[in-house]
Amino acid sequence: MVSRHSLELAVPGLAVGALAGVMAGGLTLFAGQPGGATFLALPLALFGGLYGMLLGHGPFRPGTFAPAGLLWLPAFPLSRLAQESVAATGALADGVLPFLAYQAMVSLGFAIGFLWLHERLMPYWLLRVRARGHNPRADQLLAHYVRSAPA
Repeated sequence: MVSRHSLELAVPGLAVGALAGVMAGGLTLFAGQPGGATFLALPLALFGGLYGMLLGHGPFRPGTFAPAGLLWLPAFPLSRLAQESVAATGALADGVLPFLAYQAMVSLGFAIGFLWLHERLMPYWLLRVRARGHNPRADQLLAHYVRSAPA
């Protein structure tokens, strides 16, 4: 079972993923394409929350790209595939494998943007979590951010 402490760490990733999906939806509507991109917000938010939870459990360290890139390498194509299965926009016309390969290439660019925004939001969120009560994982992450701040 997922603890409250882990869920608190997932919030910034959830927010960044949802924001990215909603922005993609708005951009595709602005470009005159079908509005199916809003269905991208849910899987991106879930994988973003997973990133925050993994960040709090130790396998991922704040500020490093490789773990985020490795998470988004399969997560972004799967999110796009889920979006295409709900709201078909014709992107699968060439087949599933070319679609997934292209999305895997795009995922690393997404990972850079996700990590950049997540690293800007997470310390402020950790300060709020710390002010509300005791969360040992949040305290450890905040201490890491404070040690890394001068660099």
